[in-house]
Amino acid sequence: MDIVEKTDEHLVHEVIGPSLHPREAAAAIGMGVVSLLVAGVLPVLLGSLADEHRLSAAGIGLAAMSEALCMGITAGLMGMLPRAENLRRIAVAAALAAAAIDLANTQAGMGLVIPLRGLAGIPEGVLLWITVGMIARSETPERWAGVFFTTLVSAQLVLALSFDWVILPRYGANGGLVVVALCFVPALFLATALPNRYAPLVRPPGEGGAPPPRGWVALLATLIYVSSMAAVGIYLQPLAYEAGLTAEVARTAIWTSLIAQILGGAAAALLAGRLHYMGAFLFATLILFGTWATFAFHVPAWAFIAANAAGGFASIFLGPFLVPMTIEADPTRRTAMQSAGAQLISGALGPALASQVVGENHSHGALLLGFILSTVGLSIIAGLHLAARREAIRISAASD
Repeated sequence: MDIVEKTDEHLVHEVIGPSLHPREAAAAIGMGVVSLLVAGVLPVLLGSLADEHRLSAAGIGLAAMSEALCMGITAGLMGMLPRAENLRRIAVAAALAAAAIDLANTQAGMGLVIPLRGLAGIPEGVLLWITVGMIARSETPERWAGVFFTTLVSAQLVLALSFDWVILPRYGANGGLVVVALCFVPALFLATALPNRYAPLVRPPGEGGAPPPRGWVALLATLIYVSSMAAVGIYLQPLAYEAGLTAEVARTAIWTSLIAQILGGAAAALLAGRLHYMGAFLFATLILFGTWATFAFHVPAWAFIAANAAGGFASIFLGPFLVPMTIEADPTRRTAMQSAGAQLISGALGPALASQVVGENHSHGALLLGFILSTVGLSIIAGLHLAARREAIRISAASD
């Protein structure tokens, strides 16, 4: 049934539309987890393809960028649809398409990998849209976003370790692509538990599915702020080298960061409804600034690893609070539907910008870029919050 009885105290209460049964909410979260699983192993998977001379060094960045862009654009366009119906059939079709593309990738040589990764981003974006639709309609979107991020990073950690220890050493890139394709199989079963439709979002008369002007500003702030983390994170290993450390230290920093990210997502879920998003952003930004400042100096390995873990915690902790920020800017929640797409595009924009400010043995330009982007993004977010507060005060005074 699409609508369950609201007398059930365990329902996931929605601001828009009927409450969801926990299994429906879990299935919706699972779609996004499946869609983004490959992101946790994409660097090593593409690196393996390069080792097998099926992808150039430059192609690694282009393949990752094309997948992120197609995924982000697809999720954004789907979010503008007037209705979210036939979710079960859409989920099954998207999962089958994504698996088929990954299997086709096993036969791809130089020149086909990049377009196939971009093509894979389309069904992945559709699956992510299902998750975003549920989160954007919930009473506490930051809590459900925190649950989503925590589950996602936990699954990515398990998959990444299996790739590192077993799959790629024994079976190479094709083995990795087959496993990635198999990761979409759970979506076929989860689809049976999905609600078949979401209630339509509220739209003022005469307006379409696109966000209003203030919503676009919120998306711009998201794009700029999240780009700062992507710009620095992609150069972790070169930054370790400049600090006089080894690649092994950088790899250790990555695993410890994933564990810290799980804790960050859990903390965000626990604090949902208790901590305002501006407090979360200020707290996370201070931690990120401390992380990036540490990267700028020659520090012991333990300090570099600890700093990266702190940065990983902050990056996931603040992620869920991007949703209430967009909702305050646009109460219709149309902008919230575009937030995931903006974050994915940020993952492509950050490294692209950073590539213009680093050299062969000089990666500190990425740190400066990170400081600038995060400061600009946070300033826009603060401006939006102040504007929303002034408007609320004006409306309250007029009603009195």
